[in-house]
Amino acid sequence: MTRLIDGKHIAFLKRQEINQDALVFKQTYHRAPGLAVILVGHDPASEIYVRRKIEACQQVSITSFLHQFDVETSQDTLHQTIHQLNNNPAVDGILLQLPLPKHLDAMKAVSVISPHKDVDGLHPYNQGLLNQGRPTFAPCTPQGCIQLLHSCCDSLVGANIVIVGRSILVGRPLAAMLINLNATVTLAHSYTKNLQTLCQQADIVISVVGKPQFLTADYIKPGAIVIDVGINRIALPDGKAKLVGDVDFDNVAPKTSFITPVPGGVGPMTIANLLLNTVKAARLNKNEE
Repeated sequence: MTRLIDGKHIAFLKRQEINQDALVFKQTYHRAPGLAVILVGHDPASEIYVRRKIEACQQVSITSFLHQFDVETSQDTLHQTIHQLNNNPAVDGILLQLPLPKHLDAMKAVSVISPHKDVDGLHPYNQGLLNQGRPTFAPCTPQGCIQLLHSCCDSLVGANIVIVGRSILVGRPLAAMLINLNATVTLAHSYTKNLQTLCQQADIVISVVGKPQFLTADYIKPGAIVIDVGINRIALPDGKAKLVGDVDFDNVAPKTSFITPVPGGVGPMTIANLLLNTVKAARLNKNEE
């Protein structure tokens, strides 16, 4: 019998814990943990994500600082802002909302963020620690995926897991984190041969391809767990839009033991872990003063 993995509820419980930790920090250091969010341009989806993150900060006693720039902003201006935030003691975490406009180099900008304030876990230093099995900040979405898996699995040791998608934001760090938990991981991508066969053999399939309803029931073995990271907007015949995942949910769900919905699965966990990492950064930064 298929069971939904309720990311909204799990994130709600986690945010309650984060709020308590943030209040303790505030009582101890007489200021709230601080998160700076940088948004370049006016991409509607990015603006929605940023608004949700700022609202989430307000709900868990974290102070947010929004820095919004026009789409024409230069790389130098972006780097100057990041340097200023690195040196601002009220800012514990820095989030650069991705994707950036095409003329900007996102990875160069991420590399300017202080590793101690890199709450997205994307700085090369933090990625290196993650691959060594001793992370400071784990990327938010991969961390959320693992928390969802822990909600329905006692252990991931020895589990045969296929991740479809090798992005630096999710696929690659998620593979490293699962390997650190002693899972057996296949990181598949657009050049992978016999993808369907690989997925059919997996105990857990995690899709990060960004293609609507890409994974059909033919890819999933009976009783598998499916984590759908994709968020895709598709047009309906009546002209309205609908959010769907990478997984053909209606046809795949009956074959699974557990599956995440879209929306309401991985998305809320991403924001919860951003808040979690911000409070963690606040503590670490205070300990280093």
